[in-house]
Amino acid sequence: MICAHIQVSGVVQGVGFRYFALREANALGIKGYVRNQVDGSVESVAEGDKALVEAYIRALQRGPAFSQVTDINVSWSKYEKKYNSFTIR
Repeated sequence: MICAHIQVSGVVQGVGFRYFALREANALGIKGYVRNQVDGSVESVAEGDKALVEAYIRALQRGPAFSQVTDINVSWSKYEKKYNSFTIR
């Protein structure tokens, strides 16, 4: 089990990115959250099995149809079981 803090840059606001992230996280059983940032990026925290979190990150790299992801930064930390579900903030 692992936790990833993810920052996604590009055309990721106003294109359904957070709802895409929510669907992907729920399908994979990931816990955490996703939210827009004032700089135009999207932040997500994902907790769960490392292979599933990595699959979630790959999905974020693709993004929904109208998004254009230009960069993803991931920082890993230990699993702390901080979240009971995955939410949009």
